[in-house]
Amino acid sequence: MPSLINDPTSVVVSKALDGLALRQKVTANNIANVDTPNFKGSVVTFEDTLKKAVDQQGTLPMTITNAAHITGSGSADAGPAVVTMQNTTMRTDGNNVDIDREMSTLADTNITYNALLQFMSKKLDGLRSIITDGRG
Repeated sequence: MPSLINDPTSVVVSKALDGLALRQKVTANNIANVDTPNFKGSVVTFEDTLKKAVDQQGTLPMTITNAAHITGSGSADAGPAVVTMQNTTMRTDGNNVDIDREMSTLADTNITYNALLQFMSKKLDGLRSIITDGRG
């Protein structure tokens, strides 16, 4: 039985926030290395894996990391993946970082991350209201 804060929606949002946080870190690394010769930028993928896990299970499957763990639904094994873009070169020095694409990715990631945080904040505010019977 799901708890109030570990319901399927909260678990999916949590996994999405994890993926977006990693994407922000990887994008910042790409930007920091825009002038590094032969540097190959990376991208973070997680949306398709996360969607597939939810579509197949209706919720996310648990990750079993110890034989003593119970089975059921809970945290996802649909984590983000960092993929280095080896097959492209943007400049003669071998670097493939496109600063315009990286800045766009960074802005999009920040907007999506903030929207998901607002969603979870509203959800927790609703739970807080229920718990305090609307008094606080």
